[in-house]
Amino acid sequence: MRYNERELLSLARQPAEKAAEILMRLPKKGSVLKKRLVKLVVNFLFYFRTDESEPIGALLLEHCRIAKEEENVFSISFIEEPERKYCFECDSEEQCREWIEALKRASYEFMRRSLIFYRNEIQKMTGKDPLEQFGISEEARFQLGTRK
Repeated sequence: MRYNERELLSLARQPAEKAAEILMRLPKKGSVLKKRLVKLVVNFLFYFRTDESEPIGALLLEHCRIAKEEENVFSISFIEEPERKYCFECDSEEQCREWIEALKRASYEFMRRSLIFYRNEIQKMTGKDPLEQFGISEEARFQLGTRK
């Protein structure tokens, strides 16, 4: 994936939807759990050394699988590379559940499905396409893959 490093750093400095210091293991062989500041911003999960302000890495939460591994532990793996698995150990089962839910809601695909669902629900209730008032109805249908 191509990215602009300056824009990515700017995004990392934005307010987080969720942030915490938790244990993290990279997918490298022999990697051990290390305490990291983990910060969810839009659909990126940034991770920092706890004493630094610049991220040491970022995960784009697209085409990935977020799974509960064991008590207080969840993982993120990528569909194209399932063996590349990042593991995170939380302080509690509740914190683990909260992270899993937040990460699953962060992807573009989740937001797209939600938009389609709510758009259809509003249309059923009102008989009108809610996007029509913005003049984007036909374009939105095409982009969302719901062209009639």
